[in-house]
Amino acid sequence: MQSVEKKILASVAKRGRGTIIFPQDFASYGTPDAVHKAFGRLVASEQLIRVAQGVYCYPKIDKVLGLGILYPTIEEVAAAIARRDKAKIVPTGAYALNKLGLSTQLPMNVVYLTDGSPRKVKLEGNRGIQFKHTAKKNLAFQNEIAMLLTFALREIGENNITDTQFAHIRNLVKSIPFETIKKDFALIPAWIRKIILNSYEQISDTYRGSKKNRI
Repeated sequence: MQSVEKKILASVAKRGRGTIIFPQDFASYGTPDAVHKAFGRLVASEQLIRVAQGVYCYPKIDKVLGLGILYPTIEEVAAAIARRDKAKIVPTGAYALNKLGLSTQLPMNVVYLTDGSPRKVKLEGNRGIQFKHTAKKNLAFQNEIAMLLTFALREIGENNITDTQFAHIRNLVKSIPFETIKKDFALIPAWIRKIILNSYEQISDTYRGSKKNRI
């Protein structure tokens, strides 16, 4: 008969390296104490890593560059917690700016809006994730870029957007059909809608000028 430890390891090995797991996923494998001790032994033997309290990973291992055990990204951890809790999450603040390329700064503490329970998750290495409960309308976006732009520009503020950031926004939206983003306009503050509309207008003017020069 397999030990709880071996049963857990066999299960995660089938899911593949990089899989993020939680002790409650294995409640049927033994008593809570037995499962807890099995996780402790697997971490001690470096077959699993502890990412945060109650959050573990069957880690990827880099053998090419010799980096060894690779920790999951903050985004991967947040997504796994959201799946576990059956909750929706939306990156906001400085992290939304970074994801869009509007800032090179990657915050140590990433903030997500969620329809789940508010909480703070302390990760290894002094990083952290904060989940803030929000109204469902803030999670109702159909287009990811429209969603990220909304929360990123709120972080910057209406009067603090630089010319470089305006140009980057134009590059972000030029490959997205206007009708796709327009579907989310009811969720976007008026001043951010104006920025998006101006971006499309400038893209259109540039296209018309380029076409005229070719004739």
